[in-house]
Amino acid sequence: MNPADGAMGGSATDAALSATNIHKSFGNVVALDGVTVDAEPGGCLALVGESGSGKTTLLRCFNRLIVPDRGELHVGGIDVSSTDPVLLRRQIGYVPQDGGLLPHWRVARNVELVLRLRDDDDPEGRARRALALVGLDADTFAQRWPRELSGGQRQRVALARALAADPTVLLLDEPFGALDAITRSELQDAFAALRDRLKTTCVLVTHDLHEAMLLATRIAVMRSGRIEQCAPPHTLATSPATPYVRMLLQRARIDQAVVT
Repeated sequence: MNPADGAMGGSATDAALSATNIHKSFGNVVALDGVTVDAEPGGCLALVGESGSGKTTLLRCFNRLIVPDRGELHVGGIDVSSTDPVLLRRQIGYVPQDGGLLPHWRVARNVELVLRLRDDDDPEGRARRALALVGLDADTFAQRWPRELSGGQRQRVALARALAADPTVLLLDEPFGALDAITRSELQDAFAALRDRLKTTCVLVTHDLHEAMLLATRIAVMRSGRIEQCAPPHTLATSPATPYVRMLLQRARIDQAVVT
């Protein structure tokens, strides 16, 4: 397929983050089968697909929570295989699906985690500013325990922790998936505004094509460990490259009117 049709990403040399010919198997199960995709600086790449399509596996390859069997991964022009994984993860913001807050630490301490690991000279102040970025007042929330927060508040804290150290890349693994519809919509809007403001390069894993259309600058549709199509939302909606992409759009009831 011609790359101009949106099946592949752009040049890795211009990308903030790139994967080239990534393969990964778990035993006899092929999770990633020659994936090539990238994210432009300041953009948001959404990885969309059914369960088992390889979305989360690919995401976790970028911060070396999973090591691919072969292929190349670059973040900020650096080959991640040549970087200490602990140092790499301190440079990349990461929001897992459940938020990953430490239950025995108060909100402020959770947000300060990476800052303290990096010996930042003002972890308290930067944590307060990060909480403000995600719409939480530090005077109200900093000393609360995670168990005292709603689901939406916990995810805001997880996002604040990921943003506190000013990462150039932010990885989000279905961060809104477990929330009720109203809270999810509120956080989607908050995230969209925040991304526009910070210009952080993001990779978002989601099973929700509507969410991808709302938040992403480019969408990579994955199926059985491969990229079916990678394109801007409008191109994906109006020019699906494969029958599978067309079927997903139909099931989600997405057509050109949704993205114009």
